[in-house]
Amino acid sequence: MTAAAGRPAVAKPFDLARIRAEFPILAEPVRGGRLAYLDNGATTQKPEAVLRAMDFYYRHQNANVHRATHDLAERATLAYEGARDRIARYLGAAREEIVFTRGTTEAINLVAYSYLLPRLRQGDEILLTGMEHHSNIVPWQLIAAQAGAKVVAAPLNDAGELDVAAWRALINARTRLAAVVHVSNTLGTLNPVGTLIGHAHAHGIPVLVDGAQAIAHLAVDVKALDVDFYACSAHKAYGPTGFGTLYAKREHLEAMRPWHGGGDMIRTVSFEGSTWNDVPYKFEAGTPDMAGAIGFAAALDYIEAQGLPAIAAHEHALLEEGTARLAEVPGLRLIGTAAQKGGILSFVMDCAHPQDIGTVLDQAGVAVRTGHHCTMPLMQRFGIPATVRASLGMYNGSDDLRQLAQALHKVRSLFR
Repeated sequence: MTAAAGRPAVAKPFDLARIRAEFPILAEPVRGGRLAYLDNGATTQKPEAVLRAMDFYYRHQNANVHRATHDLAERATLAYEGARDRIARYLGAAREEIVFTRGTTEAINLVAYSYLLPRLRQGDEILLTGMEHHSNIVPWQLIAAQAGAKVVAAPLNDAGELDVAAWRALINARTRLAAVVHVSNTLGTLNPVGTLIGHAHAHGIPVLVDGAQAIAHLAVDVKALDVDFYACSAHKAYGPTGFGTLYAKREHLEAMRPWHGGGDMIRTVSFEGSTWNDVPYKFEAGTPDMAGAIGFAAALDYIEAQGLPAIAAHEHALLEEGTARLAEVPGLRLIGTAAQKGGILSFVMDCAHPQDIGTVLDQAGVAVRTGHHCTMPLMQRFGIPATVRASLGMYNGSDDLRQLAQALHKVRSLFR
């Protein structure tokens, strides 16, 4: 029996060598040498436990869910709905408050079109921050344009921290929703979302939190936060790509209209009209990604088996070490130096463009991300076109940081 089926995960002693051995791709040679995978902000690698769970589904449970009484369909439905229970438990939610989506982007779009657009009027405002991912900007812009509303963004200080006083000052009688990233994908900044939610609620304003970069690194309890909507993606948390979830308070889901129409989201259909299924199913039209749900549940089992406190402590130690190592590289400047931040090291160098830096790092076996990281307004705030981003996961170690630093010194020697 797995934790998804009811048994709680038990944390093991944190053992980096053991953890690395459980991620097959980390042994993959690149450019003729060792891989230092530091692109976890884009996607994380998958442990054997996730690969086995998805393989088991396809070998022993594969059938469409909900619609049949044969044995395989019953197995598939039990596994699929067991995954919903597992994900709900991880987030501290009720199972009917967990809507399956293709990821954070689709979850935010669902809230934009199904919840907010019908409530939006000419002159209304949607409050964001200056560090949001495009997925937490563009959907709001699209619906604002339809309704004649406006998107406003609170500024950041030079450390990449939200100016909370300015954010509070932007709340007014026209504010209809506040959306904020939990952990910035570019800066690593950890936002005080509990404080923001409390202040927004004092003014009757619902809050959506983009948790894509948070759930694999820190404990999230949506009930304790009292957040209205929380969006996340499996692939940022050691699970499969193309799958994610939206947590939403049940009263919001009950009041929201369906977004996609099709099979399974209906109760009755006739040419005169249709009625909708119960929540969360009225938002899950068509054949779902059963393997994605099962893989995500297995990934959450895996995270909890390692222990989130142990993961957080390990990653924080690496962040401090990485910050110190980068400070020794001449001409390198960190972008994002918040007092509270996750395991992201975003930087520029005065001798080379981030794209060129990334190319040299790749030749040294170091996988990082270069570009604007889907945060173009943030790049404009700091007056730069792009950064190099090294992002940490539970399987990273000091050897990865040494490999990164050595390659950066090589960049300096090549472009000085």
